[in-house]
Amino acid sequence: MAKVAFLGLGVMGFPMAGHLVSKGHEVTVYNRTQAKADLWAQEYQGKTALTPKEAAIGQDIVFTCVGNDDDLRQVVLGEEGAIHGMQPGSILVDHTTASADVAREIHAVLATNKIAFLDAPISGGQAGAVNGVLTVMMGGDQAPFEIVKPIIAAYSRCAELLGPVGSGQLTKMVNQICIAGVVQGLAEGLHFAKSAGLDGLKVIEVISKGAAQSWQMENRYKTMWQGEYNFGFAIDWMRKDLGIALDEARRNGSTLPVTSLVDQFYADVQAMKGNRWDTSSLLARLEKNR
Repeated sequence: MAKVAFLGLGVMGFPMAGHLVSKGHEVTVYNRTQAKADLWAQEYQGKTALTPKEAAIGQDIVFTCVGNDDDLRQVVLGEEGAIHGMQPGSILVDHTTASADVAREIHAVLATNKIAFLDAPISGGQAGAVNGVLTVMMGGDQAPFEIVKPIIAAYSRCAELLGPVGSGQLTKMVNQICIAGVVQGLAEGLHFAKSAGLDGLKVIEVISKGAAQSWQMENRYKTMWQGEYNFGFAIDWMRKDLGIALDEARRNGSTLPVTSLVDQFYADVQAMKGNRWDTSSLLARLEKNR
């Protein structure tokens, strides 16, 4: 069993830190809003800290799961950041979906203190976090990966090392690029089915048994057909992720025409006040313009 800190108790981090407790690890949490940390401690009987530095003191591993590059820099490298409490030989595992550049930046700073770093963005959504079946895409060295893999098994069903630091974030970009195109295709298919007077639920039940099948189809077609979007992975978060991918594509010379187009479609949904709607709300945009 390990002594760990978990920094960031959003919709993903809250249950993830809870799974670590359920597997017998000693967990100290930090959250920017202390009330959220107190609520977590009541539910899981863990410890809380007032700063990332305090949470990190004496821990074998520090996990972070925050909003963006700047949030990550703050909780790790800031005046009260985790780096000031971590000891040489410890490991920082970052589950934030962030840029590959910030992963390399933090790795370089931590290395001067002999602290290992793994960028480890996740996929599976809130349901995956609650059920402990996330996919973890990791970048870094083999030795720290082997140490943390059995620990993050508490909330994951797949965790793989994909290359040096930054590789995890780059892989998460691939993940989001693929999702964007699939969701748009599903939205257009359902939109077409409605326009053609078909029973969309029966249509999907049939075509999901063939080559069109996808996770999005299996898990989102019913709510899309019913126009329900107040749940799931928010449009604001998806646009942040796609922005990171598009920035990286400009640097590495990739051409992402579909991703760029879908990103603009999501901007249209934001203009419809759908900022917190699930990414499947692309269908709402098509129906609005019908």
